[in-house]
Amino acid sequence: MIKHKITRLLTCSVSLILGSITFSYAAVVPSDVQLADKQEITRNNFSEPGSLDPHKSDSSSEFDILRDFFERLVDTDKEEKIIPALAESWETKDNKTWIFHLRKGAKWSDGTPITAHDVVFSFQRLVTPDTISPYGSYLIQATVLNAQDVLSGKKKPEELGIKALDDSTIEIALERPKAGFLQMLAHPATSPVSEKVIKKYGSKWTQPQFFVSNGPFKLSEWVVNEKIVGVRNPYYWDDKNTIINKVTYLPLSDYKADFNRYMTGELDISNGGPSEFLPMVKTKFGDQLHVKPILSVYYYLFNTQKPPFNDIRVRQALALALDRNIITDKVLGNGQKPAYDVVSPGAGGIYLKHPEYAYWTQEQRIEKAKALLNESGFNKNNPLKFTLLYNTSDAHKKIAIAASSEWKKHLGVEVVLQNQESKTQSDSMAQGNFEVTRYAWNADYNSPTTFLDIFTSENTNNHMRYQNKEFDKWALKADETNDTADYQQAIDILNKEMPAIPVYYYVRVKLIKPYVGGVHIDSMGNIPTKDLYIIKQ
Repeated sequence: MIKHKITRLLTCSVSLILGSITFSYAAVVPSDVQLADKQEITRNNFSEPGSLDPHKSDSSSEFDILRDFFERLVDTDKEEKIIPALAESWETKDNKTWIFHLRKGAKWSDGTPITAHDVVFSFQRLVTPDTISPYGSYLIQATVLNAQDVLSGKKKPEELGIKALDDSTIEIALERPKAGFLQMLAHPATSPVSEKVIKKYGSKWTQPQFFVSNGPFKLSEWVVNEKIVGVRNPYYWDDKNTIINKVTYLPLSDYKADFNRYMTGELDISNGGPSEFLPMVKTKFGDQLHVKPILSVYYYLFNTQKPPFNDIRVRQALALALDRNIITDKVLGNGQKPAYDVVSPGAGGIYLKHPEYAYWTQEQRIEKAKALLNESGFNKNNPLKFTLLYNTSDAHKKIAIAASSEWKKHLGVEVVLQNQESKTQSDSMAQGNFEVTRYAWNADYNSPTTFLDIFTSENTNNHMRYQNKEFDKWALKADETNDTADYQQAIDILNKEMPAIPVYYYVRVKLIKPYVGGVHIDSMGNIPTKDLYIIKQ
């Protein structure tokens, strides 16, 4: 057990609260549990990661692995409180200038020291325009000084508000106090990377023979579209409390393949199998089934700069005509809830009012949708036609078929379905090569702001190309005040202009073998491998 002095920012006002908290790291094995001799685990990662570079990644399929391979300055415990990680302590006097102290003797997986200069390099690399990071604007959201000007090329990376005071001390300067600043630092996008390794190997540094990390695991093997293997990192500062020696991630996007491999014992953690199997799973494997609501929303995004989706009426019509209950109850059936706005309920402990149409009957929504589409010039003689892009997955395909059927049945809309592998689809979105696309947003941290930020004008995840200065104003104000009324003003604008159709709120569904101990799913769906252990059978 470790005691630590921690600074906790409760509001955006300048305040300093110092206290002592007690916490534990990694796997905690009850005294009556006997461990298996072989501590290895196989997990379904759902899809092939596009990258294992923390600054090139943007999806849960990547972040789930990166959380095992990299450790940030801070982390969260099972109660989702901020705890020390690479930084053993920190302090601030005004909630604008933060000082972080690295652990003494912290090392990379190649045994070389981790320094404050590596952390500075990593933050600068994240916002350097040439990096083209999907999370390039993340430090802007975190209000790091000069992040906006560095990302836009107006200032040099060296002018970013971060510097090394010495080899083990980092200073981060913010433009203004940020309520969720420490929470944001727990995200994989802020993972430190080795400056020496990246400068030596360039883009090849993520290949297993060159890969260097600082977390409980390091990359051992990567067979594209087959598996990624991580092995225990002996140089990790808390290696003594890590129990799993080897973790294998499989990229199975097909739920039947996922379920079959779980049943044959090839998988220890699966994604729950096909929804049609759920009744049987509940009956036969109820103790192995884990279902938890998480802070994540499934969307269809519009490219708002491509006609006819630059017309609000077209976007509203498609949003209204989509019967979300058919998707949640008949297509999925795992406990997902229909979504009527883009902020997951309860994020940051805040519950926002849904738009008025959420309380209408589906017949009322359809009638309004018909009127809006007709006003915009689309009818039987001139039907709306578009391509709906989704990343390859049986579930995404079923949802897309259901949505397109609804639009065809009620509005006469003709939808062409197009699927691409996750990485290709991400590239298509980044380049604007889509009309309507499937998307999802998992909370980066526990706040409504993480859902609103991607709709702001300058955000690098704003694939909708949505621009609304009034929305930007309210989103910024809400981030500063953390006030429910300000969040409501922001969400009301999105609910009216509909740059995205919220479809449903996620649950994290997992089938986990009973011999896997230490399982805990947090509100963002994370199950860190370092918390797990294999029980002797």
